[in-house]
Amino acid sequence: MSEPGNNCFPHAGLIRRLAALVYDSFLLFAITLAYSGLILGLRVWATGAEAAQIPFSGLPGFLYLAGLWFFLTLFYSRCWRSSGQTLGMKTWRLRLRQTNGAPLTWRQCWLRGLLAPLSLAILGIGYLWCLGSSGDCLHDRWTHTRMMVLPKEAKK
Repeated sequence: MSEPGNNCFPHAGLIRRLAALVYDSFLLFAITLAYSGLILGLRVWATGAEAAQIPFSGLPGFLYLAGLWFFLTLFYSRCWRSSGQTLGMKTWRLRLRQTNGAPLTWRQCWLRGLLAPLSLAILGIGYLWCLGSSGDCLHDRWTHTRMMVLPKEAKK
């Protein structure tokens, strides 16, 4: 049984998007803890416990943050590629697809991983953009994707 076209579903509103992001933040926090624990363990093994207490700065700090971004974006990309939804998006009945209705490409996922945090970082302007007539956030427009609200499932 095929799903109706992309245009049959309404665009996701700002509140629903942010609510899904809050739900996902718990998973992102767990990924961050696991990644940081792994890096700390590697630092202690390589440099000793006392040297590992010195905070990252310069290039090592940048590499740490780049690795964290990589794993957080990998989480989102994997979810978007397989079902178009993260756990928070499933809870709020959201699905992400290309504007033509196809699943996202890896390129679109990684590009969203760069642009969505920037949309939030510039005072949320990229997210507030969805309050306009198109219903898309700036990162939706730039990646040719669409966040839609799925209908409630009929009770069996």
